[in-house]
Amino acid sequence: METILVVDDEQGIREFLTVLLEKQGYRVITASDGERALELIAHQSPDLVISDVRMPKMDGIGLLTGIRKTDPHLPVIMVTAYASMDSTIQAMRLGAHDYITKPFRIDEIRLVVEKALAKVRRPDDGTSQPAAIEEAQPAGLIGHSPKMVELYKLITRIAELDSTVLITGESGTGKELVARTIHCASSRAERPFLAINCGAIPEQLLESELFGHVKGSFTGAISHKAGLFEVANRGSILLDEIGEMSAVLQVKLLRFLQGQTFRRVGGTEDLEVDVRLIAATNKDLVKAMADGTFREDLFYRLNVIPIHLPPLRERTEDIPLLANRLLAQCVLRQRRGPTSISSEAMEILMRYHWPGNVRELENVVERAVALETTDQLSPASISVQVRADNEDGEKQPPWSFTLPSEGIDLENTVSQLEKDLMLQALERSGWVQSRAAELLNLTFRAFRYKVKKYGISKAH
Repeated sequence: METILVVDDEQGIREFLTVLLEKQGYRVITASDGERALELIAHQSPDLVISDVRMPKMDGIGLLTGIRKTDPHLPVIMVTAYASMDSTIQAMRLGAHDYITKPFRIDEIRLVVEKALAKVRRPDDGTSQPAAIEEAQPAGLIGHSPKMVELYKLITRIAELDSTVLITGESGTGKELVARTIHCASSRAERPFLAINCGAIPEQLLESELFGHVKGSFTGAISHKAGLFEVANRGSILLDEIGEMSAVLQVKLLRFLQGQTFRRVGGTEDLEVDVRLIAATNKDLVKAMADGTFREDLFYRLNVIPIHLPPLRERTEDIPLLANRLLAQCVLRQRRGPTSISSEAMEILMRYHWPGNVRELENVVERAVALETTDQLSPASISVQVRADNEDGEKQPPWSFTLPSEGIDLENTVSQLEKDLMLQALERSGWVQSRAAELLNLTFRAFRYKVKKYGISKAH
């Protein structure tokens, strides 16, 4: 039985990861700080370490540095907040195997852990093949519909190629999951997979994040910094929402694709890397080219291998499988809730049009689990918006809510509703936070506060 050491100063996170990993058949030991973790590594020799970046006493970076001095081959997975890219880059440079972001996705944890342990299991000669990833297949990618079967075949065919990939599809269809799956099925699986949302970061900051910068190149550049292309060398990088990239950065990205070379911001030296580039968008780039907002030459450089993800409404036969997998994951994460979905509730889920796709289904299931008081998920616990879409005649207003006879936890319910509305606003705005804030009549600052409060990220 393989042993995993979980290091986090929050007891709740240690307990959550322990339950999840033990369910997968691993032995789990825990530590609340880096110093205790080094003691356990010396005495119990774990096969894998999962560590938070930010902790008191010795933080995750200090722990990683200590591990590399004593056991350079021990795989370490870092846990980081979605926005803490600097810490992630530093960890990757120090030799972290991979990273996972908060809030957690169970499918992502399974996939990353399996990939890391596959490295440990391989013989020293390195001749064995990468471990199969089917067991850790993300929930958003499961299904037996013809479109999903074709997607699996395509991923298998292209995984070992170095060609650029352009993934298109509506928000919530699983574009980042497909990109990560391609990476994990390739010979680059042991190297970093890094993802960045081009629409969520200002132009100058995005250029620095991608290409790095030299000291003094702009106000605040107090030291040299490696960009994501440099950190992801021999790995893969996902440029999400590529359609939001500015014209200036499109030119610089095109130059990179032409020769896999780039310069840091303010630098004079050409740097060469080996990175597989995967781009994703929910925009119509052909229309964007016609409108003059996206370069035609860049489009053809990116669109070498196109992958279009179908919306959930076009593969409704996969909804029962998806809903049951998401229910099981949510119950495991919350350690409470119904164990099955009633036939009436499933019929409602099957008839809904799912504008937010798999991500919306996940949110609906999570909220239903929080509200359900029986051992079977019933129609009453499904959100009013989904139920109303199934009813004939005049639809209920989306703010309507019927108080259950047993009462509710008002604070929890209101928080869940607020979080759900924020996610819907982000979906509708293509995850551009300023637009989402406008939809909710919030200031950008207030919206950002609530994003942090609820731990909302695009991987949610």
